[in-house]
Order: sequence, then C-alpha cells, then structure tokens
Amino acid sequence: MSQMGLPLGWPADERQEDFIVSESNARAMRHLDHWSTWPVMATILTGPRKSGRSLLGRLFARNSGGRLIDDAERRPEEELFHAWNAAQETHRPLLIVADEAPPAWKIRLPDLKTRLSATPVISLGDPDDVLVAGLIEKLLLQRNLQVPPGLVPWLMPRIERTHVGIIQAVDALDEAALARKVRLSLKLARDTFGARQEDLF
Repeated sequence: MSQMGLPLGWPADERQEDFIVSESNARAMRHLDHWSTWPVMATILTGPRKSGRSLLGRLFARNSGGRLIDDAERRPEEELFHAWNAAQETHRPLLIVADEAPPAWKIRLPDLKTRLSATPVISLGDPDDVLVAGLIEKLLLQRNLQVPPGLVPWLMPRIERTHVGIIQAVDALDEAALARKVRLSLKLARDTFGARQEDLF
C-alpha cells in the first residue's frame, strides 16, 4: 500500500523511538499496530495534553498510509464525516485525536454521531513509573543536559506525575542550570525543587 504524503509542517525526522512505550500506552499501541483488523477503518484516540498523542498519530499515519485528524473536536463536523466515509471506501485508516470521545464531545450532525458511535476508542493514560523515568531522561537530553547518576529516581517522587508536570519539572531544571551557568547535577535539582517546595508554603 502506498503511503500518503505528509502535510506541510509535519516534522520529517520523527521516529518510532521518539514515542516511549510503557504499560500506560501499550494497549493503544497494540490497537494501532493491528489497524487492518479494525471493525471500521477509523479509531478515536484520547489522552491528556502533552501525552504524545499527536506524535503517535503522526507516526501512525506515516506508517500505515492513513490519515490523522488532530484536535478533532475543534474541526468542522462535515470534514470528519467525509474523512470517515473516505477511510471506509479506500481502506486507508483514519485516526481521530481528541481530548475526549463522544458523547463528552458533543456532535450535532446525526450521521457523524452514528458513525463515531461505531468507532473504537483508545486512550493514553497518565504516565507510569517506566514512562515517567523515560520522559524525564528524554526531555533532559533534548535540552542537551547530561543526566547525572541518581537524578531521575530522586526526581520522580517529587514532581507531578502527569505529562505536563514532567515537562514543567524539566523546564525548571533547564532554567536553573542556565541561570547559574552550571551543569545539571543532583545538588542543583535539590536546590531547585527545595526552593519550589518552600514557595508553596
């Protein structure tokens, strides 16, 4: 099956390894890997913001030759309706990414509501221990920060265990290292998060 061209603005260098797989998202990955067995050629993917759902969607579209519609609840319903129908006719899978699945996301077009009610829904959960550790290390390395021994396990119980919380923690370490003009260290982390804890009281 030939692959559809990527829309302009999509990063061309994204790799499968950029999406870290753990128990919190393994079920969704298995579902996407077996798209040819879907009951309909469409799936709704939900998950927290910054959970990697858009990255996963782009990788899926690239690998399967299908189509991604991101932020679907903010897109015209007629676009979703025609995309769903086209996916069935061409047997090219459609991945619909949204904050929540219908009925939490209100659909006014009756024919679209019927089609989406027959569409499988998969979700990405909050990160588990494996994913938290992997994301911390990945995000630090993306900022060219070498990860000192012991930093990740020390940091894990002291940050908000959500995708957004992990990003905010890494941002705080990056900003602290830049402000002090020092390398990332366990001492810097203790100073940074000790100060942040004091600010809460």
